[in-house]
Amino acid sequence: MTTQTTSRVDVTPAAAEVINKVRAEHGPLMFHQSGGCCDGSSPMCFAKGEFRIGQSDILLGQIDGCDFWMSSDQFEYWQHTHLTIDVTPGRGASFSLEIPLGVRFLIRSRLFEPDELAHMAPVHVGPLEEM
Repeated sequence: MTTQTTSRVDVTPAAAEVINKVRAEHGPLMFHQSGGCCDGSSPMCFAKGEFRIGQSDILLGQIDGCDFWMSSDQFEYWQHTHLTIDVTPGRGASFSLEIPLGVRFLIRSRLFEPDELAHMAPVHVGPLEEM
């Protein structure tokens, strides 16, 4: 019997479409959940490696092939919450790569159900070793 692992982060089809447009222009991408600077607490999209991951940043998973990171302080508040990355029209006040397209990424969240909590995907703390 195989137990399915609960994902901590997901992406809507509309957000995946924007990610693919941005990736076509900038190459491999990464996300970091902002902790309140510039554009509130929006997910920020960067060219892979353009945002320095710290020793206390946590890799929650991947969305559309992109690593999705969050600071450990913020993870303390969000660890029981499933995040869905979506997109909405409008320009945010951030350095995120989707801004020139006239859209911005946003978080939709919900608390995990008890059965989901029992099968959580593990997280990785600190930078990944590049191979």
